[in-house]
Amino acid sequence: MAMSGGKDDGSPMMEMNTTPLIDVMLVLLIMFIITIPVATHAVNIDLPSAANPPPQTIVKPDKNKVVLSADAKILWNGGEINQNQLVSLLQQTLRLPTEPELQFQPDPQAPYDLSAHVLNIIKASGVTKFGFVGNEQFVNFGKAANAPKATS
Repeated sequence: MAMSGGKDDGSPMMEMNTTPLIDVMLVLLIMFIITIPVATHAVNIDLPSAANPPPQTIVKPDKNKVVLSADAKILWNGGEINQNQLVSLLQQTLRLPTEPELQFQPDPQAPYDLSAHVLNIIKASGVTKFGFVGNEQFVNFGKAANAPKATS
């Protein structure tokens, strides 16, 4: 690429040099890209802290299990329920003398929006004994999809 410094007769160059402007624009573009915050989406759940363990009682509370199936169904202890029934059942458990433990187990293929909505319902209900179960099913979940397939 050749640069011209004007005409041979000594007159000044009439075109504007845009190279420095392009360089400044590229630097600004890179700075904007770096400073944009990473988009994160999280559902905040208040889990019990280890500093205040629940008091030990002689009577063990019942354990209720909420399972989300791959076909977007909510199961309460094995029986299918809807979201309104879930709210009602959670309110009933809070009225018991000893609050039962609530276990949450989503299927790996369960819709994310259903999981987020059910977690928000559980959080809004005020349940204090809450736990995630079955997390071991997610250990190799993403690896199977990325593994190379055998060809014949």
